[in-house]
Amino acid sequence: MDEVTGAIADPVRREILLMLRDEPQSAGQIAGRFEISRPAVSRHLRVLRAAGLVHDAVDGRRRVYTLVTGPLDELAGWLGRLTRPAGWEHHLDALQTEVYRTRRERQAAENENARNTGQKESA
Repeated sequence: MDEVTGAIADPVRREILLMLRDEPQSAGQIAGRFEISRPAVSRHLRVLRAAGLVHDAVDGRRRVYTLVTGPLDELAGWLGRLTRPAGWEHHLDALQTEVYRTRRERQAAENENARNTGQKESA
């Protein structure tokens, strides 16, 4: 996971990943989108490849890069642990649900008693 987080820490590499999200692209196509040198883009692609975020294949004289999302799954799981409620919040949610249920039951019982009392008085 550390390699993945290191790889996506750079804005150029994040942009490359977004470019590859829709379709595989050649190194030349990728380099053409940036105002940095081709060797610099090549270094970014090397970092992404080492992190397992892209796969490259030779197609004639071109090297075509494809996005690999698998390594992001572990990172997404870890980030999910940060964003979902902690264990005690689940207990508070359950308590709140129980309070509402108990209130509804009491209100229903009071309404039933009032109806029964009203029927006895009218009889």
